[in-house]
Amino acid sequence: MAKKEKEKKETPVEEVIEETSVEETVEAAPEVNPFEEKYNAERDAHLRLAAEFDNFRKRTAKEKESSYLNGEADAVEKLLPVYDNLARALKQETADAAFKKGVEMTMTELVKILSTMGVEIFGQEGDTFDPNLHNAVMHTDEEGVAENTITQVFQQGFKIGDKIVRFAMVQVAN
Repeated sequence: MAKKEKEKKETPVEEVIEETSVEETVEAAPEVNPFEEKYNAERDAHLRLAAEFDNFRKRTAKEKESSYLNGEADAVEKLLPVYDNLARALKQETADAAFKKGVEMTMTELVKILSTMGVEIFGQEGDTFDPNLHNAVMHTDEEGVAENTITQVFQQGFKIGDKIVRFAMVQVAN
């Protein structure tokens, strides 16, 4: 008798389990159309390829622009010794007025050419020291001069847009 009661109790539990598993199987396996699945896979691959090409196009344009800027910066860097020598020549005393005028005209023309190329000359006495633009090679303790003020410029700085071609070499007040 105990055996029959056990069988009666176990049977309904098994039926409930079987019914649940059948319903879950029906819900878990929706109808899949192989053509629709292939279409979605091909569409996804196409979209990824289009995005990849767009990224390639943007990256190439950016590299082309930066290579032009780097070439221009290299050309300007090659001209800087000429600028420095002309600046030194202008600081020297000379008795020959024609020679001095010729050096001034050459320096003016060089500065004009550099400005048409988009080159900005920076690093003037009295400017505030900026470590992103200036290279402090000396410090001085002068009364009456504000802290982090450029007191002397040894070499001018040059930049094209945001690219620094040469940092300005300066003396800074502490």
